[in-house]
Amino acid sequence: MAAPAPAGALEGLRVVDLTQMLAGPYCTMMLADQGAEVIKVEPPEGDNTRQMGPHHASDSEHLFGGYFASVNRNKRSIVLDLKQAAGRELLLRLVAGADVLVENYRAGVMERLGLGYEVLRERNPKLVYASIRGFGDPRTGRSPYVDWPAYDVVAQAMGGIMGITGPDAATPVKIGPGVGDIVPAMAAAYGIMAAVWRAGRTGLGQYVDVGMVDVVLALCERIVHHYAFQGSVPRPEGNRHPFLSPFGLLKARDGHIALACHTDPFWADLCRLIGRPELIDHPDFVSREARNAHKDAVYDAVDAFTSRHTRRELMAIFGGKVPFGPVFDIADIATDPHFAAREMIVPVEHPGVEGRVAIAGTPIRMTETPGGVRRRAPLLGEDTDAILREQGCTPGEIAAWRRQGILQ
Repeated sequence: MAAPAPAGALEGLRVVDLTQMLAGPYCTMMLADQGAEVIKVEPPEGDNTRQMGPHHASDSEHLFGGYFASVNRNKRSIVLDLKQAAGRELLLRLVAGADVLVENYRAGVMERLGLGYEVLRERNPKLVYASIRGFGDPRTGRSPYVDWPAYDVVAQAMGGIMGITGPDAATPVKIGPGVGDIVPAMAAAYGIMAAVWRAGRTGLGQYVDVGMVDVVLALCERIVHHYAFQGSVPRPEGNRHPFLSPFGLLKARDGHIALACHTDPFWADLCRLIGRPELIDHPDFVSREARNAHKDAVYDAVDAFTSRHTRRELMAIFGGKVPFGPVFDIADIATDPHFAAREMIVPVEHPGVEGRVAIAGTPIRMTETPGGVRRRAPLLGEDTDAILREQGCTPGEIAAWRRQGILQ
């Protein structure tokens, strides 16, 4: 953070960001990390995640918490009251010079404001307009649930991922991170850039519609082909793969590890590493099919070895030899050399906090335009005046709009 990061591959791409919570901001964060100019348009009260925790113990101001800091880095903030005509007109000015607009309101909200895609397209035919909603937008296929509000847990439940996750067939479990938000965000960023590529060649933008539930189903693609090809309904199967063995979690003396030694060569290597070479040609373990048919015996044999060793000891034994990884928590991650070498824990300034706090880095690296975290998340309306001046607004106009409550 001491020196400016190199320009990202998306330098010059202007994104108007009307999103809040997680899915939309994560999508625009991905674009900002790669160099796009993201203008976060907030209502006078701000994105409601600004005041969500956690707050650092030494934070004397509480201007925003860790949630907001994590997914709104590299953005600029402008406050516009879109309930007022002048605020909507200012947004139209921003749209006229933008490449992309992203929003995650419920279906119909932008239309009621007079800012639907068809209106914005008239102002800027090249605009790529993206929405992220629980059940998609009627423009590409009207869901009977189109008016239902949705968050991560709803998308996880209805998209199928909970139905195959859990300790046993009767106990579905929510995935820890918000995959019902974050994976749709990634899909939206992909769709946006596909549409931007086409707009650059044709001069015409388009509507990019991402349904959170749809993306979660796409993430769970194997349940579809299991049902279609076998007529079976996959259920939660704990920490083991349904038809590969060993491919899952095993005990260590101080936690758990993951192994994926389902192929014959890796199984043979694993048997030698645990001092059980006689298992290689045992009739119950000699082939992938045999190991799957006797998976309890497979796991018992390997677990008898791994449970006697710590995760770090097993890293020395298995690391680089078979597909293996210890189950880490964030305390392990924060001190592991891989994540340091890859700059995946990034220190940033935080208003009200002495020193710096850490957020997750970007996992997408490019050799010429690396991207990354260049700036902390913005204060509410921190860049309002600068952005409006760039649009040709005078100081007198800005002051008048502020008096009217259109700006903050």
